[in-house]
Amino acid sequence: MSEARVLPAWAEDLRRRYLRGEASMFVLHGNVYDVVLCNRKMMALTEFLTDVLLKDSKETIAVYNVATAARFTKRADGVTGLEDLLLSTEKDRVFAALERLLIGTTKTAVIMEYAEAIAPAGDPNFQGEADRAAIVTLHRWSALPEIERGDNVVLLISENLTELAPKLISNPKVAVVEVPMPDYETRREAAQLADSRLTEKDAERYAGVTAGLKSIQIASILTPQPAAEEELADRESFIAGLLGGGADAAGRAHKLAALTSNLSREEVKELVAPTAAIPAPDASLPSPIERARKETDRLIAKRKREILERECFGLVEFVEPAHGFEVVGGMEEVKKDLLVIAESIREGRTSRVPMGILFTGPMGTGKTFVAEAFAKECGLTTIKLKNFRSKWVGATEGNLEKILNVIRAIGQVVVIIDEGDRAFGNTDGEGDGGTSSRVIARIKEFMSDTSNRGRILFLVMTNRPDKLDVDLKRAGRLDRKIPFLYVQTAEEVELVAKALLRKNKIKTDVDLVSIRDSFSSKLIGYSNADIEAVLLLANEDAARESGGDAPVLEKHFKQAAIDYFPSRDVELLEYMELLAVFESSSRRLLPAKYASLTPEDLDAKLRHLRAIVGSRR
Repeated sequence: MSEARVLPAWAEDLRRRYLRGEASMFVLHGNVYDVVLCNRKMMALTEFLTDVLLKDSKETIAVYNVATAARFTKRADGVTGLEDLLLSTEKDRVFAALERLLIGTTKTAVIMEYAEAIAPAGDPNFQGEADRAAIVTLHRWSALPEIERGDNVVLLISENLTELAPKLISNPKVAVVEVPMPDYETRREAAQLADSRLTEKDAERYAGVTAGLKSIQIASILTPQPAAEEELADRESFIAGLLGGGADAAGRAHKLAALTSNLSREEVKELVAPTAAIPAPDASLPSPIERARKETDRLIAKRKREILERECFGLVEFVEPAHGFEVVGGMEEVKKDLLVIAESIREGRTSRVPMGILFTGPMGTGKTFVAEAFAKECGLTTIKLKNFRSKWVGATEGNLEKILNVIRAIGQVVVIIDEGDRAFGNTDGEGDGGTSSRVIARIKEFMSDTSNRGRILFLVMTNRPDKLDVDLKRAGRLDRKIPFLYVQTAEEVELVAKALLRKNKIKTDVDLVSIRDSFSSKLIGYSNADIEAVLLLANEDAARESGGDAPVLEKHFKQAAIDYFPSRDVELLEYMELLAVFESSSRRLLPAKYASLTPEDLDAKLRHLRAIVGSRR
């Protein structure tokens, strides 16, 4: 194989293993349907193999797949009598001709595309005669000394190893080489090849945000649109400015832009609106470069979502929050901390980003609501893990591995795990064959990988942190632990209530401070969900009394505060609050009544409540 060119890492590995005589048959799997970047060119994998990797070292190169039969991309002068190889589509005849070629010639390469269709996986008892024969033939070729002595090589290409006959994969004479997804440098080169106008900074930015995409996808997204399309959009905007306002101005501008494609701006103005002033550029509108960048970012996000949906179908749920921190009332210190983390992620300051965050506190304190707001603030792709557990042996671990592999490839992801104590299950492995312990061990291993810092952020939520594995909560996995507690003062109630009024678009002119004694003070110790229920009850009272659009008055708020009766297990909720306090990574996040507690006092209270609460949930 040629040594003169700089090869991708996987190709260099294949070359070295071949030269060492490790094998004469190789299986290429993984990202095999992407383009290969070599010598500032993008080539399909088969083209790269025939025109670069094997070009100088092989005198004959044959390519075969079950759809187009066999063809020669390079053929030595002495290779004759193989007309049946070129004409036949029957596997047995093609294999017989290829075997004559590999045994009777030297410096020959055979490339088999879509190898899973040639030698598929499956129970041999249910396979056709041709498939069984192909598997046995390939297995036999791997050990033929004539092929190795003739400096010949067979390359099988298959995207998924699991679809290829295991008899071949497990064969020690068959070497398996993975073609990986593009790394950072490859993505940057793909971006620069797609658009030579990109600055080095833009190329580096796109190399970061396109993690998880194939080079061919990066090229299709970043390739500039034809100049004619850019001119058409600018001309349409210019004509719309000449026409001014009007109900049909946009439609007329669109039609006129297409009809005036060969005219200059002066000629367009003379034809469309001779007396109109040339419109000044609207400073509030984004420039063409900014519009292109936004469109590119939108396409990248869309492609990443498509990958996640396809690869993890039914295992993850996308989070598309419509709100940020502007509708989150109270918790000012928590929001400050999370905003710093969000900004650090956006700006790439990975050293300031924790590996993971634990939201802990009683139910109804807004953990999920704040998590979704944080996801919007940081601007990353956000997913929730759904139930990836399965009743089938090995399926749970397989589902988890699939999710983690896709998350790692894509990067720039916030992974939300709600009810973490239930999602991770127990750690003793009793009753599930050890599945839970293996799942948690794999998640802990993944979460502690420091190369993920700033790229993959785990956000775990639970109201029972005592049920989580202790090692999962240590620094380096869930670095930041944020307590969510019930409101402790009337002022906090009012902050939460104002945010909830905005969120639910409830009409009112009442200043909640003016009715603090009869409203806010009565809701101290209520959860955010309870406060929202009170506000919605007040809104319903106003609608019942004066109609659907009537604003909520003082009397409605006061009556709702008296009328609402929360369903509460006081001891269990207090226990959950104390657990959140115990797990908190900073006293600054605690209200005054808890911030002054010593660890000994807190431990004593927890022991007392644990004895009372027992296994209640």
